[in-house]
Amino acid sequence: MRRRRTAVPSSATPLSASLPYASLLSASLLSAALLCALPARAAPPKIAIAETAAFDAASVAPFAGDYADVYAYLGKQREHNLAQLQRWVRQPSISAQNKGIAQMAELLRADLQQLGFRDTALVPTSGHPGVYGYLDAGAEHTLVVYMMYDVQPIEPTGWKVDAFAGSLVDEPGLGKVLMARGATNQKGPQRAFLNALEAVIKTRGKPPVNLIVLAEGEEELGSPHYPEVVAKYADTLRKADGVFFPMNTQGRDGEASMFLGVKGIVYMELEAKGNAGSGGPQRSEVHGSLAAKLDSPSWRLVQALATLTGPDGEIAVPGYRDAIRAPNREEQQLFNGIVRGREADAAKQLESLGAARWKNGRDYRDATAAELFDTTLNIDGLVAGYTGEGVKTILPHRAVAKVDSRLVPDQTPDQALALIRKRLDDKGFQDVEIRKLSGYPPAQTSVTAPLTQAALSVYRKYGQTPPVAPRIGGSAPYYVFTQTLGLPMISGGLGHGSGAHAPNEYMVVEPAAGSKVASLEQVERFYVDLLYSLSDALKRPKP
Repeated sequence: MRRRRTAVPSSATPLSASLPYASLLSASLLSAALLCALPARAAPPKIAIAETAAFDAASVAPFAGDYADVYAYLGKQREHNLAQLQRWVRQPSISAQNKGIAQMAELLRADLQQLGFRDTALVPTSGHPGVYGYLDAGAEHTLVVYMMYDVQPIEPTGWKVDAFAGSLVDEPGLGKVLMARGATNQKGPQRAFLNALEAVIKTRGKPPVNLIVLAEGEEELGSPHYPEVVAKYADTLRKADGVFFPMNTQGRDGEASMFLGVKGIVYMELEAKGNAGSGGPQRSEVHGSLAAKLDSPSWRLVQALATLTGPDGEIAVPGYRDAIRAPNREEQQLFNGIVRGREADAAKQLESLGAARWKNGRDYRDATAAELFDTTLNIDGLVAGYTGEGVKTILPHRAVAKVDSRLVPDQTPDQALALIRKRLDDKGFQDVEIRKLSGYPPAQTSVTAPLTQAALSVYRKYGQTPPVAPRIGGSAPYYVFTQTLGLPMISGGLGHGSGAHAPNEYMVVEPAAGSKVASLEQVERFYVDLLYSLSDALKRPKP
């Protein structure tokens, strides 16, 4: 998934596309170029938080529903339900490589049909297909469930087990985990939601709300064609009451967190290549000795990149932050609820990230404010020439950088792209090409929305008072629901997993003794309660 799904606040991992070229450009090359082209320091503005009140999830009453018959069914189906998760992760579905995509899409569609969804379909797009399913429970209200069935490519080294074997592994301090690609991002929690739904249908005949599942197979590519899937069913979707994304939200310590939105993103390639204007070889790489009389596209690219930030890494593109609106009252209160009394967590967070300090020496509060309310400009990767073992002296004819920018209200992808283009042109880098690979705006739902309140009440039932963030630093295509269709959308669920986009991805299924992390059965119970809590919340008259 292109947004990070760990406890808030922390640093975003999202959107990473696979580099189509040989390897990373040498870090020493970039460092040397930065020394040659350092723009003026561009410190970010201070993010003002004037509100003193803080949102506290404890203000929401715990959900009182009890569905003993459904819980008992889940208990009896424990092995079967775990096998369902294993079946999902054993089916490869790597969108970047088109590996197993068609098979996974059909597996999901068939599962929906088996559960009783009246209408199911594979939805053709200009890329990978979407999956649609509608379950008519004859209810007054309807919930849309967003799913992604694609996963990231497999790392060549570092896995303890076969990434698609669906292995159960005993992890010290955690218990028994399902270790596989997609275990936590997102196949594990999504299939757990369907397990919960199956239990409701088997024991009570139907769920308390109508359900629409709308899945995509390109989330890890930036969801470029998901709007096509949404557009096909737009009239039906607009009649729904909200959108839910099943997700593991517990940290290793068992504490859950919740977020109400995501940052937007623009993801692009910058390429410098030999040409008549800037020089350099135009057809292919040449001998490195020719650097004495030919220009280097590699040097040109890193010098162009160096104009986009200052030496401290702060954005130096004029006007890049001009469109950003200040945090509103609700956002400030949510922020206060996150940081209040949690400064002590800063060292733990830094340690988990393998870092020694926050950017440019920010304190915990300012670093958290930047993650939630500020934009970014990040180099994901650089490729040029030869970076393999040993020596090969060449002058490359092209160099490419992958760059992403996380966007906050009211930035837009095209506006951000235009500002970067203007900056390069103004600095004399008109020949450096920019190719937009993906992009969409930020999205957010209010903490007062019935869907949000329903989810919080279920967290409270399970002894959780999660910090609630207005958004996370990562990105996902929530905007197709919140902006295009005007529907509230949240993510949530119990469960702990880690390693998304990395070796040894896992989801805990049987926690160690004394752990506060939910078992798979408890994860499923949460989803059962959420369906009924949402139904109850929607039946109440609006204040």
